[in-house]
Amino acid sequence: MRTAARDRREPSGKPAPRAGPPVAARARNPRPEPGCRDPLLHGLPPVLGRGTTVLILGSFPGEASLAARQYYAHPRNHFWPLVAASIDAPLAKLPYRARLRELRAHGIGLWDVIVSCKRHGSLDGAIRMAVPGEISRARRAAPGLSLICFNGKTAARALPAWREAGYATLALPSSSPAYTLPFAEKLAAWRSVGEFLQRRS
Repeated sequence: MRTAARDRREPSGKPAPRAGPPVAARARNPRPEPGCRDPLLHGLPPVLGRGTTVLILGSFPGEASLAARQYYAHPRNHFWPLVAASIDAPLAKLPYRARLRELRAHGIGLWDVIVSCKRHGSLDGAIRMAVPGEISRARRAAPGLSLICFNGKTAARALPAWREAGYATLALPSSSPAYTLPFAEKLAAWRSVGEFLQRRS
């Protein structure tokens, strides 16, 4: 006759907890750090030319921009309205390629300080394994470049390197919707871009 196996129990009568994996086994399989499994992302090509005198650098394109392959594609990003007001051009009403043509006509280029990275989501704080853009690449593509503008604090971390390379620099408040500074206050700073271009014309 078979007898039922008895559960191991504590003196209190409760079932004894099951033992976990050995400490050595847990050490061999550490929990991965956040973001390490995310794919390597590559940014957008720079918008630069021989007529570029002002380069606006962001941090790294958000998910909407990477999906659309367009700079500042998120509909709530203030970038295009800010630049439009700064240079007095109806950029927001134009299709993307026409916007770029308008920027080129005003001597404005676009790029990011990070050309590839790992990131979960769109926030700059989630960026890992960042690879910076090469200043020499911008110098070759735009020999007339003189002012480098940085869109937000993350982009502005690269400001000293560009200043050391001989360029005038300007840190601007982020156009991102995540940065909740009122639009009017952002615009007051961004108008410096248009003023610089007017002085050079």
